[in-house]
This record gives sequence, structure tokens and C-alpha cells, in this order.
Amino acid sequence: MSNCIHDHSRWGAGDQLGAGHLLTPERVLAALALVRQGRIVDMDQVIETDAPRIAPVQQPYVINTSSTSRNGIKRRAALGATNEVGSNLERIEMTVHVGTHVDALGHFSRGDQLYGGHSAEDVVGDWGLEKLGIEQAPAFITRGVCVDVSGLDGGDYLEAGRAVGRDDVERALDAAGVEPMAGDIFCLHTGWGRFFMTDNAKYVAGEPGLDLAAAEWLTARDVVAIGVDNMAVEVLPGTEPGIMMPVHQHCLVDAGVYLIENLVMDALVRDGVSTFCFIMLPVKFKGATGSPVRPVALL
Repeated sequence: MSNCIHDHSRWGAGDQLGAGHLLTPERVLAALALVRQGRIVDMDQVIETDAPRIAPVQQPYVINTSSTSRNGIKRRAALGATNEVGSNLERIEMTVHVGTHVDALGHFSRGDQLYGGHSAEDVVGDWGLEKLGIEQAPAFITRGVCVDVSGLDGGDYLEAGRAVGRDDVERALDAAGVEPMAGDIFCLHTGWGRFFMTDNAKYVAGEPGLDLAAAEWLTARDVVAIGVDNMAVEVLPGTEPGIMMPVHQHCLVDAGVYLIENLVMDALVRDGVSTFCFIMLPVKFKGATGSPVRPVALL
């Protein structure tokens, strides 16, 4: 296994933004210049009850509704309302890692070390992360690159445990006629997303995904984020027995590169779209290790 550790010195000791520094005004403008049709393509799954999750680590999406629209006459009167006004409110409980979401840089560690040289003792508090929380993440407006590897083995999707290596990524990029550029968000379509809410047990039992060498190759090209149509971006089970989540460690801890999980790319692949303006705005949940997102491709 590679022990590659990126040099964070270009962004300074104690940095919390990571590869977000690559999202310069020039790159934002270049991404917006890709828009020709005014077409918006959603790239997210619906977050709903029974959405696939890895139990017991990931808590389910639970929503409870409070309503004065239904049988709320006494409640409205108690509030002093004389008209028939009604409202509906809810309380939602969930882990931020259910549905389409982006990982904060504080989500993973290597031992007690996190991105930017921060220690777990300084970062992990009783009520969320003191540093490296998702509120530190940027607004992502940049070029998206979508490559399809779903048919590499002759089927409609890759099987669980199928590692997508550097050579696979390079060949897919060549086929798409795309060269990765600094600030890109790299999106990998394996076909595994077809099992989201159709066979949740299969979806979370394993997955095709990137191996460590492929992830290192991408981060060396200064992508700002990597997204895949699976739960964890990387191949599960992993390629080396006993080594758990090395792609998460490399991207989040070593390289400061964000990870987007449960991404949807079917429409882009169907229409042969390989580059586009990618827009994704994480919610600033202070101290959270990630955020649900609604990424879109603007064509």
C-alpha cells in the first residue's frame, strides 16, 4: 500500500479549506462559460425513509410532522388566530452521510492526525468538530468531468469488489477525450447507483470503486473533489486485507480533497456529457462531518 502523504505547505499549517483553494474566480468563470443550453441535470438521490445506509454507524432518515393544517382549530385559536391559517413543520433526524452528500475534511483521520496537521484532540469535540467541519468547505462551482466505466467488464455495471485502477481511469478519460485540470470535480459512473432504493442490501454490502493508486493519480492532478455512484467512493471490500478505507484517508487526510457519495450520473452518461459546469453548495452545519447536497450539472 502506498504511504503517500501530500505536502500541505502551499496552503499553510493549520489549513481547513484544502483543495477548495483551487476554486479560483478564473476557474469559476471558466466553468460558467461551459453553459450553452441552460439545462439543469440533477445529480442527487432523494433522501427518504429507508434510504440505504451502513448500520449501525449511519443513522436512518426519520421525519416527524407537526401540523395546524389538519385538525388544528384549537391550536390556531390558542395562538390567537381568527382566520383559517395552517402550517406544517417537521423535525428531521439523520446522519449527514445518508443520501447524496459530501464529506468534510474532518471526517477521517490517520491515527490521531487529520488534514492540515490538526490533531484529533484539537478537532473532535463533544458537540461536533471544533475544526475541519463542513462549514469550512467552499461553495463548489467548477468544471465537472464525468467518465463511465460501467461497461468495463461487459455488463451494465461493475460488480462489488471490482477495483477501478489508474489505467481504467486513464483509458476512460481518453475515451471521453478529456484531460483532468486543476480544480475539476471528477465523477466516476460505475453503474452501481441502480441499486439505490431498489436493492439496498446489495447496495451497502460492497461496491465497485476507486483503488488507492487511482485516487492518488487524481489528487496529484489537483482535482478538488471526487464523486462516485456508490456509498464510499472507494472499492469495497478493499484490495488489501486488513487495510480499511485507504482512499478516504488519502483524499481527506493527506490531500484535502473532498469526497461526494451516492452521486447520480445516469442522464449525463446517457447523453454522452463528459464536461459540464458543476454546482454544489454544502449546508453549513457547524461541526458536522459532512452535508447532504443537491449537486447539479448546468449544461
